[in-house]
Amino acid sequence: MSEEDRGGNTGEGGEVKSEESQSTINIKVVSSTGEEVFFKIKRSTKLSKLQGAYATKVGKDVSSIRFLYDGARINDDDTPHSLDMEDNDTIDVMVEQVGGASHRP
Repeated sequence: MSEEDRGGNTGEGGEVKSEESQSTINIKVVSSTGEEVFFKIKRSTKLSKLQGAYATKVGKDVSSIRFLYDGARINDDDTPHSLDMEDNDTIDVMVEQVGGASHRP
């Protein structure tokens, strides 16, 4: 699809946002053990897609791990654009812990 097909020459203020959301950024995903995996995705791609790809790559179920950006949990419908992520930002991965009560004899 060419620039013209996307309406690239409309000159409207909203068009800049659209082009910006189509640009790609590099994201580093770091596990609690320090393992790093790098992804290159569009700013408009839902991060749930990245989460699934990461889980597959490390051989874990996506529901057993949690993804954090700046200390806040990432939702399935979040995108790099909606979180104002920049190129080479880091996402932290934590293994979900169930429970938390201690057993006392």
